[in-house]
Amino acid sequence: MASLLQSLCRIWYLMKTLERAFQRKSARVTILFLLYFSQGLPFGFQATALPVYLRSQGISLAAIGFVSALAAPWLFKPLWAPLVDRFYSRRFGRRKQWIIPLQLFLFLTILLASLISPEENLMALLAAVFLMNLFAATQDIAVDGLAVDILELRDLGPGNAAQVVGYKAGMIISGGLLVWLSDFIGWDGLFIVMALLTLIPLCAIIFYREGRAQHTPAAGDLRIGWIIRKAVMAFRLPGAVWVIVFIAGYKLGESMIDIMFKPFLIDNGFSPSQIGLWIGTYGMAASLAGSFLGGILAARLSIFRALSLTAIVRVLPLALEWWLTLVQPTGIMVIGITIAEHFFGGMLTTAMFAFMMSQVDRSIGATHYTILAAVEVIGKSPGGFASGMLAESLGYSGLFFLGVVLSLLLLALLPKLGHVQRR
Repeated sequence: MASLLQSLCRIWYLMKTLERAFQRKSARVTILFLLYFSQGLPFGFQATALPVYLRSQGISLAAIGFVSALAAPWLFKPLWAPLVDRFYSRRFGRRKQWIIPLQLFLFLTILLASLISPEENLMALLAAVFLMNLFAATQDIAVDGLAVDILELRDLGPGNAAQVVGYKAGMIISGGLLVWLSDFIGWDGLFIVMALLTLIPLCAIIFYREGRAQHTPAAGDLRIGWIIRKAVMAFRLPGAVWVIVFIAGYKLGESMIDIMFKPFLIDNGFSPSQIGLWIGTYGMAASLAGSFLGGILAARLSIFRALSLTAIVRVLPLALEWWLTLVQPTGIMVIGITIAEHFFGGMLTTAMFAFMMSQVDRSIGATHYTILAAVEVIGKSPGGFASGMLAESLGYSGLFFLGVVLSLLLLALLPKLGHVQRR
């Protein structure tokens, strides 16, 4: 009996120690990194690993073509974001009440997927992947709200670096490293490792004690209609239109070039394996480094200055990609420009997300930021959709030049954004 009591006391002491440790400011950024990391796992798996997985199991190309539709929850999550702001237990935690069960559901769904054979029940596997995206996208609303709640203005740089780097790291692990390991652990082992990785942030958020944010509205005000009205009012504030236009368009030109850059390389004689190594490995590593540096810049400089600087320097590698269409590209040229494009693109993404978070009305943080994030996704989509037709009519050189021009035009909005203050 005495030994049992001693064991219970040790467990209680360990739990209290962990709870105190996770209240530190540096630990909060770590928690955000882990949560965003787990949310990147399903999307990275769907975008990269799932097509390989399905084809290796003999699934038709037509069926594989519909895989992208499984990411629909990420696009439509603003529709239910007000629910995440509205319903919560103050005692349990406004954000933890959503994050913990959703993280648990994500773990269970990935584990369930390891038991499904695509040859016997393809629809069940696709449904599981859809649920992964649904749980991860909904959790993303709550985690964004948590970031808005706990990050002060000076912390937005490191916090958003954790967001971008964590999410990309999750995509790399599930879409790259685990696919490579699948030759040794099998595809069911891939799912099991993914599921185990989601337990790490689950443990971290359990031991984090979420305090009440000062901007949290009174319980009587938290109605869906009130949240929607607050969101509408936020977009009617002075300068809000320019913020929306810049968020929607800051990667429009880049997306046009990125989609067609790989076909351009193929048409110039480079092999798929070379492109995969240069863009998928070197480029992603540079993107992670750039995202991290972007967070440092946003912390050392003002967020607006970091956004302005990264938006300006990002145009240089885009111009160099256009230059490649005017010469005979070599491997060294492509590698150097690819690394620069991903590096400066990562810097800009982190600075932009920090700027977006600085514009959020904190009383409806989850809803407001989710809408801005949806604007960011929707804004860059037309460039990708139209890039193929534009490349056929304008050629690679004309398309890339248009992408550079659009990126330069967006820089004209920076002076207008400089007058927009944090809400």
